[in-house]
Amino acid sequence: MLKKEWPKHSVLAIAIVATWLKTYIVYKTSFSITIDNVLQEFILFINPLSMLLFIYGISLFFKSEKAKNRYLIAVAAITSIVLYGNVAFYRFFNDFITLPVLFQTENFGDLGSSAAASIFWTDLLYFADLAIILLAIKFISTKAGIAASTSVQRKAYYVLALAVLFFNLGLAEAERPQLLTRSFDREMLVKNLGMYNYHLYDIYIQSKSQAQRALADGSELVEANNYVRANQIDPSEDMKGIAEGRNLIVVTLESLQSFTINSEMNGQTITPFLNSLTEDEDTIYFENFYHQTGLGKTSDSEFLLENSLYPLSGGAVFFTHSGNTFNSMAESLGENGYSTNVQHANTKSFWNRDIMYESMNIDKFYDIESFEIGEGEAVNWGMKDIPFHEQSVEHMTEMQQPFYSRLLTLTNHHPFTLDEEDKLIDEYDSNSGTLNRYFQTSRYLDESIKVLFEELKEKGLYENSIIVMYGDHYGISENHNEAMTQYLGEEVTDFTSAELQKVPFFVHIPGYGEGYVDDEVGGQIDMRPTIMNLMGMDTSKDIQFGGDLFSEEHEEFVIFRDGRFVTDEVVYAGNVCYDKETGEPAEQELCAPYIERAFTELEYSESIINGDLLRFYDEEDGQLTTIPDVELEQ
Repeated sequence: MLKKEWPKHSVLAIAIVATWLKTYIVYKTSFSITIDNVLQEFILFINPLSMLLFIYGISLFFKSEKAKNRYLIAVAAITSIVLYGNVAFYRFFNDFITLPVLFQTENFGDLGSSAAASIFWTDLLYFADLAIILLAIKFISTKAGIAASTSVQRKAYYVLALAVLFFNLGLAEAERPQLLTRSFDREMLVKNLGMYNYHLYDIYIQSKSQAQRALADGSELVEANNYVRANQIDPSEDMKGIAEGRNLIVVTLESLQSFTINSEMNGQTITPFLNSLTEDEDTIYFENFYHQTGLGKTSDSEFLLENSLYPLSGGAVFFTHSGNTFNSMAESLGENGYSTNVQHANTKSFWNRDIMYESMNIDKFYDIESFEIGEGEAVNWGMKDIPFHEQSVEHMTEMQQPFYSRLLTLTNHHPFTLDEEDKLIDEYDSNSGTLNRYFQTSRYLDESIKVLFEELKEKGLYENSIIVMYGDHYGISENHNEAMTQYLGEEVTDFTSAELQKVPFFVHIPGYGEGYVDDEVGGQIDMRPTIMNLMGMDTSKDIQFGGDLFSEEHEEFVIFRDGRFVTDEVVYAGNVCYDKETGEPAEQELCAPYIERAFTELEYSESIINGDLLRFYDEEDGQLTTIPDVELEQ
């Protein structure tokens, strides 16, 4: 239709520009990427270009116009799928896809309802560049018979592409020094390298981690162990063994954040039973306790609980390293006469739990097949929490005592839907349906915990047990900051977002009689050493990065999986140091001593996992098992 003859590479140029601009628009509209200055905005704008020049430029080697056009269409389709896949993933996880996640296909069926809630018909716009390229191919006329480019033209083109790449990398390094060596923050990588370069870098990182295990010989553990020993604290003598010989019941409070505790929503109490526990004489409640999970979400919290190691920066340890050797809390309790199990009314393969639990030496897994789900008792992820707790306690009556039983709740999970009869409070009235429903499912979870306590008392298990409960990860992501601003009555800044990562941590010891609210700053990395000391277990030879929360030596320093951290005085988030009390920016020097240490600690933990280094370690004597000339510090 267009009679004018266009330059021979017009369709290629249109393809590059269309995908480039579409990617930038998606950055701005679909991801919550923090931009602090003009340079960061410029880097964000240009970062898709180098990769698009490279991959679209391959079409210059085609001699046939038809083949060239097919290639351009294929590239546009693939880049659109990659970009849209990240958009859909980000809506639910508030993060970008990593290579291991793509292989977690066992979870796809269970994630169906959450994924469906994150897809809209307007998402077709994410493929707009593909439509533009198809129109260009159809309507733009170029000179016939000169589709192929000369060698000189191709060389000049790729020199330009390399120049753009190095220009991008130079700006990124100036803006964020050591970007590629400190890759825990995926948003930082996407913001500086671009979505497409990020995925190539992720492939490199994952390949490197797989090679680490194959090449490890155990010597790599020496430095990590020496770091652990240098920072090791003595557990509390006052609390040591206070629950020795009792049954240990650990309850994961799905997606429950601390802002729901002792709070109201439009005049309605959100968690009345948990509120009462914060004032209970047999309960210690930690009000400054943070989750430290990554992409593995609930499974990461389980990993932290059992091992006091940090989860991985990309993917879930439960999938990527389920064959590793671990020194789990369950294994230690089992060696001291406890029967150990996990109860979770979901499919056994979800998060690869059936395999991972064997690696952590958990005796039995009560999966969905162990529960009878009656009419009206199903929820989109499995079984509602109230009947789940009723049947879980019934299972406990048949367990060999003392036992360690871990319960994973389900109902308070995205997309936070409930049957009408289970709605104990009204919905909230923000512009976020997710937040509106979250208060109702949190209220239902609270009611289920009340039922759990009642069932334990009725079955005669309560008095001889210790009940530990913790929130596993956030329920409301940063995608809902506008609605959270309405609820909190204040703007959600990077500081506020970090503080919203607080989750409840309860230690309930029937008969204790000295309960209180503890303001100690701690995190999930501290759960294992804290619980083990309460149970009277010695962990002095274990490799663990947390410390007993009851110890006077406990350091108030919590590292998030993405490199942010919190102490009793400062919060480090968005590369800004904040005063913890006021929430206002503080001198960067106050955070400086902790930044390097946070990176070091995450790196040591990651090296232990990637190299499967605990296979070389004997926790009984604290020595390497395969290299005779290397001794670890005691």
